[in-house]
Amino acid sequence: MAGGKEIRNKIKSVQNTQKITRAMEMVAASKMRRAQDRMRAARPYGEKIRTVAANLSQATKDYMHPFLVTRPTVKRVGVIVVTSDKGLCGGLNTNVLRLLTQRMKAWQGQNVDVDVCAIGGKGFGFMQRIGASVVSNATHLGDTPHLDQLIGPVKVMLDAFIEGKIDELHVVYTKFINTMRQEPVAEQLLPVKAETLKNEQSHNWEYLYEPDARIVIDELLLRYVEALVYQAVAENMASEQSARMVAMKAASDNAGTVIDELKLVYNKTRQAAITKELSEIVAGAAAV
Repeated sequence: MAGGKEIRNKIKSVQNTQKITRAMEMVAASKMRRAQDRMRAARPYGEKIRTVAANLSQATKDYMHPFLVTRPTVKRVGVIVVTSDKGLCGGLNTNVLRLLTQRMKAWQGQNVDVDVCAIGGKGFGFMQRIGASVVSNATHLGDTPHLDQLIGPVKVMLDAFIEGKIDELHVVYTKFINTMRQEPVAEQLLPVKAETLKNEQSHNWEYLYEPDARIVIDELLLRYVEALVYQAVAENMASEQSARMVAMKAASDNAGTVIDELKLVYNKTRQAAITKELSEIVAGAAAV
């Protein structure tokens, strides 16, 4: 059995760790509120522009943008995977990367190659370790996502789609449900499909464009992709802070349990030492 001094050192070490996890829990709770506000502010715009783009895909076309054209065969797909830059957030990154690897295996089973755009340090490192084809990345985004940090890596994928190098573009990220629940999801960004509409699939839409159909549609579809990628990053950041807060609270609670167990062991060890000393004193007195 360990000595009393060793046990005291262990207790002190766990107490120091508990202080750190409690501090990280409070920081994550503070950041979570701001991240949730950004995420909720981005949702209405993302849903509306998704509806407009889906309506546009089934409208009478004055100008057929490449983003609206479904390729007859899919030989290569592009995936934008959104993860966090930091760890200590439970199984958040593990779940989204597991979903991505499942999709990649399914595509590879159909002889479809995959190009990856990694947003977040964890996803970038994982894709490099498994030998995936990473064509662009964005890391160190901080606690507040900025669109100008995302445009460059995403534009690489958009240019590849326009040039015909990839036939589909997907995004994989963690969707925020509530503080205790976050779900990894995969969505197809390009080509735009009318199936994203729920109640208006039977309508035939016609639009009047001013000043010109090409200018309006080009700008609209670019904003569509940017909005959905930004929303995915905002959802992932809100999920990250929520998962980190829950994970740090669990770590603090576990540290408290370990401290109680170590204190019990310390008291037993101390009691055994006192009993042994008393026995030695009594034995010595009897010998005299």
